[in-house]
Amino acid sequence: MRWIRGPAIGRGATATVSLATATPSGELFAVKSTELCHSMFLQRENYLLSKLSCPRIVKYIGYNVTNGTNNKPMYNLCMEYVPGSTLFKEIQRVGGRLDEEKVRLYSQQILQGLNYLHDNGVVHCDIKSQNILIGKEGAKIADLGCTKLMGKVGSNGGFDTSAFSGTPSFMALEVARGEDQGFEADIWALGCTIIETSTGNSPWPELNDPVSALYKFGFWGEIPEIPKWLSEKAKDFLRKCLKRDSKERWTAKELLQHPFLEELDTLLKEVKESTINSPSSVLDHGFWDSLDVVESPENSIPREISLKSPTDTIKK
Repeated sequence: MRWIRGPAIGRGATATVSLATATPSGELFAVKSTELCHSMFLQRENYLLSKLSCPRIVKYIGYNVTNGTNNKPMYNLCMEYVPGSTLFKEIQRVGGRLDEEKVRLYSQQILQGLNYLHDNGVVHCDIKSQNILIGKEGAKIADLGCTKLMGKVGSNGGFDTSAFSGTPSFMALEVARGEDQGFEADIWALGCTIIETSTGNSPWPELNDPVSALYKFGFWGEIPEIPKWLSEKAKDFLRKCLKRDSKERWTAKELLQHPFLEELDTLLKEVKESTINSPSSVLDHGFWDSLDVVESPENSIPREISLKSPTDTIKK
């Protein structure tokens, strides 16, 4: 199946994400690309995504290598396109913080994804609002380029997963000290993400220097301040995530049973209806039709790949 690269919809330190259109069907998906010579993280993400299947993890479609600018080979990872935004942008859209009902719902959905990853021996290593996609189906975990595999030696597909990775302000105490990065580190990062979602700020807003932040919470043993306006159940939930001793932190499975996450079914419809796209969405017909094609349709993805998200559904 051939595809045409459209506009960039996201940029990171190691790759660029573009909207792509399959031809001739017109179905949309996302392509994460980087130069082949710098594609180790993207190949790791491809390896893991191809083995995962969970509604709370961004869906894998396929990969290929194409010629980019100056005839440099480009490694392309093809994934489902989640129309909407990231959790980070959703916080900004509503003016700085989400109400507790949405915080509760997104926390549950992120935990469902983490529970699936952890059950399969995968540590995400970089949970934060910028790596959580928010669409009509709710929250999905994305960006598995920093992941670490636990368990059997040699099960990592040839990748070195011994190094620590992630975003300094979201690193657990033991990671900051260079001791360990296991499933418990993802739970700490979830707690930091909930604080970010509830306040609109970094979990360490007073520290602009990442090195100072690592020193403060890594070696002084401090934890982020829990927002005072949250309910007692929410505060207790956060305390379970932010235990200084990683062995005392609740697991994803245990947190899914916490009282904070009770009675969420009635909220799902309300959150879906309130999630809107930006007026400048690339799915706006006027905007889309005015775009010049960035890359020729010579790109292809394996024939066995089936794109199942109809354009009209995505547009809706």
